[in-house]
Amino acid sequence: MKKLGICTAAALGLTIALVGCGGGGRGELHDGTYTAQSMVWEDTEEGNGSGYGVITVTVADGKITEAEFVTYEPDGTIKDESYGMSGGKIANQDFYNKAQRAVAANAEYCKQLVAVQNPDGVDVISGATISHGEFVEAANLALDEAAK
Repeated sequence: MKKLGICTAAALGLTIALVGCGGGGRGELHDGTYTAQSMVWEDTEEGNGSGYGVITVTVADGKITEAEFVTYEPDGTIKDESYGMSGGKIANQDFYNKAQRAVAANAEYCKQLVAVQNPDGVDVISGATISHGEFVEAANLALDEAAK
Protein backbone atom coordinates (compact mmCIF):
# COMPACT_ATOMS: atom_id res chain seq x y z
CA MET A 1 0.00 0.00 0.00
CA LYS A 2 2.87 2.36 0.85
CA LYS A 3 4.44 1.70 -2.59
CA LEU A 4 1.17 2.61 -4.29
CA GLY A 5 1.11 5.94 -2.43
CA ILE A 6 4.70 6.70 -3.41
CA CYS A 7 4.05 5.79 -7.05
CA THR A 8 0.89 7.88 -7.11
CA ALA A 9 2.72 10.87 -5.60
CA ALA A 10 5.56 10.47 -8.10
CA ALA A 11 3.15 10.27 -11.03
CA LEU A 12 1.26 13.32 -9.79
CA GLY A 13 4.50 15.26 -9.41
CA LEU A 14 5.58 14.33 -12.92
CA THR A 15 2.19 15.33 -14.32
CA ILE A 16 2.35 18.72 -12.59
CA ALA A 17 5.88 19.27 -13.88
CA LEU A 18 4.87 18.41 -17.45
CA VAL A 19 1.76 20.59 -17.33
CA GLY A 20 3.86 23.44 -15.99
CA CYS A 21 6.02 23.12 -19.10
CA GLY A 22 2.93 23.27 -21.33
CA GLY A 23 4.42 25.94 -23.55
CA GLY A 24 6.72 23.41 -25.16
CA GLY A 25 9.76 24.87 -23.38
CA ARG A 26 9.49 28.19 -25.22
CA GLY A 27 8.96 30.34 -22.12
CA GLU A 28 6.37 32.97 -21.31
CA LEU A 29 3.78 33.76 -23.96
CA HIS A 30 3.08 37.44 -24.55
CA ASP A 31 -0.50 38.58 -24.92
CA GLY A 32 -1.67 39.22 -28.46
CA THR A 33 -2.85 37.53 -31.63
CA TYR A 34 -0.38 35.53 -33.67
CA THR A 35 -0.78 33.99 -37.12
CA ALA A 36 1.45 31.43 -38.80
CA GLN A 37 1.38 29.13 -41.82
CA SER A 38 2.64 25.59 -42.19
CA MET A 39 4.74 24.54 -45.14
CA VAL A 40 2.86 23.32 -48.20
CA TRP A 41 2.25 19.57 -48.15
CA GLU A 42 2.44 18.01 -51.61
CA ASP A 43 0.46 14.82 -52.16
CA THR A 44 2.73 12.05 -53.42
CA GLU A 45 -0.06 9.44 -53.38
CA GLU A 46 -3.46 9.99 -54.96
CA GLY A 47 -6.13 10.94 -52.43
CA ASN A 48 -3.96 12.06 -49.51
CA GLY A 49 -4.62 15.75 -50.01
CA SER A 50 -2.17 18.56 -50.62
CA GLY A 51 -2.10 22.00 -49.11
CA TYR A 52 -1.20 24.00 -46.04
CA GLY A 53 -2.73 25.35 -42.88
CA VAL A 54 -2.95 28.79 -41.30
CA ILE A 55 -3.51 29.26 -37.59
CA THR A 56 -4.43 32.32 -35.60
CA VAL A 57 -3.78 32.02 -31.87
CA THR A 58 -4.90 34.48 -29.22
CA VAL A 59 -2.92 34.71 -25.99
CA ALA A 60 -4.29 36.51 -22.91
CA ASP A 61 -2.71 36.54 -19.47
CA GLY A 62 0.06 34.33 -20.85
CA LYS A 63 -2.36 31.53 -21.85
CA ILE A 64 -3.78 30.41 -25.18
CA THR A 65 -7.42 31.47 -25.05
CA GLU A 66 -8.51 31.01 -28.66
CA ALA A 67 -7.32 29.37 -31.84
CA GLU A 68 -8.60 29.17 -35.37
CA PHE A 69 -7.11 26.84 -37.96
CA VAL A 70 -8.01 26.83 -41.63
CA THR A 71 -6.56 24.58 -44.32
CA TYR A 72 -6.04 25.48 -47.97
CA GLU A 73 -5.28 23.82 -51.29
CA PRO A 74 -1.79 24.67 -52.63
CA ASP A 75 -3.42 27.26 -54.94
CA GLY A 76 -4.94 29.10 -51.96
CA THR A 77 -8.47 27.68 -52.23
CA ILE A 78 -9.95 27.21 -48.77
CA LYS A 79 -10.84 23.67 -47.74
CA ASP A 80 -14.47 24.03 -46.69
CA GLU A 81 -17.77 22.19 -47.28
CA SER A 82 -16.84 21.78 -50.95
CA TYR A 83 -13.49 20.14 -50.19
CA GLY A 84 -13.50 16.66 -51.70
CA MET A 85 -15.96 17.53 -54.45
CA SER A 86 -15.18 17.47 -58.14
CA GLY A 87 -16.73 20.21 -60.26
CA GLY A 88 -19.04 21.17 -57.40
CA LYS A 89 -20.44 17.64 -57.09
CA ILE A 90 -19.65 14.65 -54.93
CA ALA A 91 -18.06 12.25 -57.40
CA ASN A 92 -16.74 9.83 -54.76
CA GLN A 93 -18.70 9.73 -51.49
CA ASP A 94 -15.92 7.98 -49.54
CA PHE A 95 -13.33 10.55 -50.63
CA TYR A 96 -15.71 13.41 -49.83
CA ASN A 97 -16.44 12.00 -46.36
CA LYS A 98 -12.71 11.63 -45.65
CA ALA A 99 -12.05 15.20 -46.82
CA GLN A 100 -14.85 16.55 -44.65
CA ARG A 101 -13.59 14.65 -41.57
CA ALA A 102 -10.27 16.44 -42.06
CA VAL A 103 -12.01 19.83 -42.30
CA ALA A 104 -14.10 19.12 -39.17
CA ALA A 105 -10.98 18.08 -37.25
CA ASN A 106 -9.58 21.61 -37.50
CA ALA A 107 -12.00 22.95 -34.88
CA GLU A 108 -11.28 20.01 -32.59
CA TYR A 109 -7.53 20.58 -32.86
CA CYS A 110 -8.12 24.18 -31.77
CA LYS A 111 -10.21 23.11 -28.76
CA GLN A 112 -7.49 20.69 -27.72
CA LEU A 113 -4.81 23.37 -28.04
CA VAL A 114 -6.69 25.71 -25.70
CA ALA A 115 -7.15 22.85 -23.24
CA VAL A 116 -3.57 21.50 -23.22
CA GLN A 117 -1.70 24.76 -24.04
CA ASN A 118 0.87 22.89 -26.14
CA PRO A 119 0.58 21.93 -29.84
CA ASP A 120 2.63 18.80 -29.23
CA GLY A 121 -0.06 17.61 -26.79
CA VAL A 122 -2.87 17.77 -29.36
CA ASP A 123 -4.06 14.28 -30.27
CA VAL A 124 -4.30 13.13 -33.87
CA ILE A 125 -7.82 12.58 -35.17
CA SER A 126 -8.33 9.60 -37.47
CA GLY A 127 -8.75 10.76 -41.05
CA ALA A 128 -7.03 14.09 -40.37
CA THR A 129 -3.40 13.09 -39.95
CA ILE A 130 -2.02 15.48 -42.54
CA SER A 131 -4.10 18.34 -41.10
CA HIS A 132 -2.70 17.47 -37.67
CA GLY A 133 0.88 17.82 -38.92
CA GLU A 134 0.05 21.15 -40.52
CA PHE A 135 -1.72 22.26 -37.34
CA VAL A 136 1.17 21.39 -35.02
CA GLU A 137 3.71 23.03 -37.32
CA ALA A 138 1.72 26.27 -37.70
CA ALA A 139 0.79 26.42 -34.00
CA ASN A 140 4.41 25.98 -32.91
CA LEU A 141 5.47 28.77 -35.26
CA ALA A 142 2.76 31.11 -33.93
CA LEU A 143 3.63 30.33 -30.31
CA ASP A 144 7.33 30.84 -30.98
CA GLU A 145 6.38 34.37 -32.09
CA ALA A 146 4.27 34.80 -28.95
CA ALA A 147 7.30 33.91 -26.83
CA LYS A 148 9.64 36.49 -28.43
